[in-house]
Amino acid sequence: MTIEALHQLFLKYPKVSTDTRKIEANSIFFALKGANFNGNVYATEALQRGAVYVIVDEPEHETSSQTILVNNTLESLQKLATFHRNYCQAKIIALTGSNGKTTTKELIHAVLATKYRTIATQGNLNNHIGVALTLLRIKEDTQIAVVEMGANHQREIEFLCGLAQPDFGYITNFGKAHLEGFGGVEGVIKGKSEMYEYLTSHGNTIFMNADDPIQLQKLESYKNKIGFSARNTQYHQIQFLGAFPFVKLKVDGTSIQTQLMGNYNFTNCCAAVLMGKYFGVPLQAIKMALEQYEPKNNRSQIIAKNGYNIVLDAYNANPTSMNAALDSFVSLDAGHKMVILGDMFELGESAKKEHQEVAERVAKMQFQKSYLVGENFYATDSNLRKFRNFDALSAHLSIHPLEKGTLLIKGSRGMALERVLEYL
Repeated sequence: MTIEALHQLFLKYPKVSTDTRKIEANSIFFALKGANFNGNVYATEALQRGAVYVIVDEPEHETSSQTILVNNTLESLQKLATFHRNYCQAKIIALTGSNGKTTTKELIHAVLATKYRTIATQGNLNNHIGVALTLLRIKEDTQIAVVEMGANHQREIEFLCGLAQPDFGYITNFGKAHLEGFGGVEGVIKGKSEMYEYLTSHGNTIFMNADDPIQLQKLESYKNKIGFSARNTQYHQIQFLGAFPFVKLKVDGTSIQTQLMGNYNFTNCCAAVLMGKYFGVPLQAIKMALEQYEPKNNRSQIIAKNGYNIVLDAYNANPTSMNAALDSFVSLDAGHKMVILGDMFELGESAKKEHQEVAERVAKMQFQKSYLVGENFYATDSNLRKFRNFDALSAHLSIHPLEKGTLLIKGSRGMALERVLEYL
């Protein structure tokens, strides 16, 4: 079946499923393969659960008129997504970076949705499958799609840009994330900059943080750029009014009080403001969208529970975001402050050094209680209380519960430190 013919089928049944456990009625099921699974073997089950067609790439599973055989299901999904992206009229804003991608994406979506029919990446479906699924959520009347792109190796952003073919792009920052896959900080800069290479080669618009020296240097000679700055009058001026504890900013004389904690969220808000202004969203609508946005999904969530004030930032962690979270937390006007920090993953040869530096930084901050959790933190040379894994921490907390106070919980997703809440 050609992609054109598959797209006609998709227009009739515009829902795509890749997991039989979450299948939607009248959807098209793509039998994807992975290291530990083969979607082809679930083709019949997908039809039984409500799929109207199933796309397979193994001939033995082409068992009915509702089963369509292709050479490669993943490639067919991706080609369908790009074909559909070009069929629709939506403008694509691509977004990547080491930290803050998902929060920034949500803020941009909140602002632009006040004026336009807008969709955005759901959760963090930002890889070679997630980007395709996002593109297939675009409707014929969608005006703007905000597409988040994640990567942990070279050439991934290049590939994702080829899929989505963005009209606009923004890189949140270049930080110490996925160092193992990218090959160090310089590798991170090179990998993320693949978005710049795509956009500049097509003459498309780039949004930028003009206070980031790397972005300034990368885009110095590029004309089609629009930036924000807290100090450079050449760019859109946005003033930082502090984060005590929530970020407050001023745009064109208008103050905006967000529900986002931490200085590091200032630039995330600025990106949403900049794009709102570019697309003609009224300032009062920008203000309303930013002030009403509440963080969720373990990203800088503020939780009050049983006498504890908790900053839950357990969605992910790398050295850059960990240090930013600690700097923000130590500046809080709160009495009894405690931290529980989990290992930072995908740091490769830098893991020992980066965890040691964080441990030393925490020790100097002299919180009332500081707990380090995970094999990497356990191996550090530190007098702080350390636990090899979460089970060891939970056993300790069961016997020695934390005193009431203000608590920061941060670690990589694999540490699942939100489980600490059960012990408070």
